[in-house]
Amino acid sequence: MLYRSRLAAHLAGIVTCTLIALPASAQTADPAQETATAGQHAGLAAQGASIEQVHMHLHHTVNCLVGPKGQGFDANPGNPCQKLGNGAIPDTTDQASKAKLTAALAKAQAGLKSEDLTAARKAATEAQAALK
Repeated sequence: MLYRSRLAAHLAGIVTCTLIALPASAQTADPAQETATAGQHAGLAAQGASIEQVHMHLHHTVNCLVGPKGQGFDANPGNPCQKLGNGAIPDTTDQASKAKLTAALAKAQAGLKSEDLTAARKAATEAQAALK
């Protein structure tokens, strides 16, 4: 009986150490929340009063979609999905969902490339619609 208690305590310690050693994103990957946050920021971008505001929120959208290791990630404007996982696209396993997220990413990136406020807002609106 004492042996089982020690064994159980030892195994619990191993599991705890393993969970602590994992990066936070690996423990909490939440592609649905990453997608929702990306959509929220695309919506904020669509309402931006200046090209700088639109670009900032589109960067947030891209960061939530691609994650910190993804192409196009830029930490400077911030990452509202920092503790939600590795990005909605890498964290999503369903190929149809991944395709929709990739389409939204393309819209957000198009908005980032534009210096025209109206065109950037339009791209942000399209990205938000793709994320719903």
